[in-house]
Amino acid sequence: MLSRLASAVVPVFGRLTVTADVPSLPAGGAVIVANHTSLADPAVVMAALRRLGTEPVVLATAGLWRIPLLGWSLTREGHVPVRRGTARASEALEAAVEALRAGRHVLVYGEGRLPLRPDSGEEPPEGFRSGPARLARAAGVPLVPLGQAGARRITSGSTGKQLAGLLTAPVRRPRLHVHVGTPRSLPADTGEATAHARHAVTAAWEVATRALCEV
Repeated sequence: MLSRLASAVVPVFGRLTVTADVPSLPAGGAVIVANHTSLADPAVVMAALRRLGTEPVVLATAGLWRIPLLGWSLTREGHVPVRRGTARASEALEAAVEALRAGRHVLVYGEGRLPLRPDSGEEPPEGFRSGPARLARAAGVPLVPLGQAGARRITSGSTGKQLAGLLTAPVRRPRLHVHVGTPRSLPADTGEATAHARHAVTAAWEVATRALCEV
């Protein structure tokens, strides 16, 4: 439902284009790692992935599960709450591994937070957490780098600017682009694998950023 909703709503707020290095995502499960720039980019990414034929399991902050109806929908569709800093934090990894072994694609954000810059400009992904690398290794699946650009043109900055951006986006309809890179097998060392994942996502983000400048 969330992927279908994103596919319907995103074109109202912007002009989405999607490219990929491969014709299809790996069968049998994969960890899709995306850069995180805006509150709007999860919808953009899910709409793009649906065009590529997948509706992924999403690892998201547990606070979303407290929102009426949304929390029920997230649970019903098998998405995974992440409870950082609690005794239950490891449950997210276990649930994601189970989904991957069942052949699902799992979407995670490598940075784990939004950038602090107040304007709508793009910047390379910040430092990655080790979770994506550990998840791919635990499930024995490849990592798929995904770069997205343009979502900050919908929402970014202060609360007031985010609201203004959201309200005016259907008139402005900014360009949005998602690029899916080549699936990667990661090194065994967690630190090296995390750096490798960040490099791959940054490369995909660079492709997406260049696409925004094309006429």
